[in-house]
Amino acid sequence: MFYKILFALVLVSSTANLAAGQRTRPVGEAPAEAKRTETTQMPAPQQLPPSVKAKYEGGMFGYRSKVNGTLSFDDVNERLIFRTEEGKELISMPYKAVLSVFADTQSKRPTAAGVIGGASIYTLPALLIKKKYRYLTIQYRDPDTRAEGITSFKIDDKSILNSVVTALASKAELTPRGEIFVRQAAKQ
Repeated sequence: MFYKILFALVLVSSTANLAAGQRTRPVGEAPAEAKRTETTQMPAPQQLPPSVKAKYEGGMFGYRSKVNGTLSFDDVNERLIFRTEEGKELISMPYKAVLSVFADTQSKRPTAAGVIGGASIYTLPALLIKKKYRYLTIQYRDPDTRAEGITSFKIDDKSILNSVVTALASKAELTPRGEIFVRQAAKQ
């Protein structure tokens, strides 16, 4: 019991020292390097494999369950395709339906860490464990069906995810805005 209390005190005192080292930033103009700037040049996408392993996480009408599979570009028909592990085409999204695309990262506690944290003496260390999950997030509006929404696919590799985002943005003719790519509204 003594060691648990000692560990908790050391942890609290170390986080208090970290908070004291933080400095405030004045309200007003953001630093010049932090301002968002729109660029007209899009970075060239890296060479992508013919298909990328991904897990459909949700967002498309009619597909509620999470599914493992692959994403691939069908340039002939100008669309992004998601196929199941068996090769069945599950989702097809035309490039012209894509409104915005970006790479999203979320830190979550793995299920095993939650189980260990709730059932053992290693509660505190297990609750501090987090893992990064990376997602391809696409906002879409299909002009043919008038369906719209936001869908996401989990892709494990960061560099492949960034390549897919850049390639999709290029093929869908999106404009970079910060770290996301958007379709500009037609000027009237």
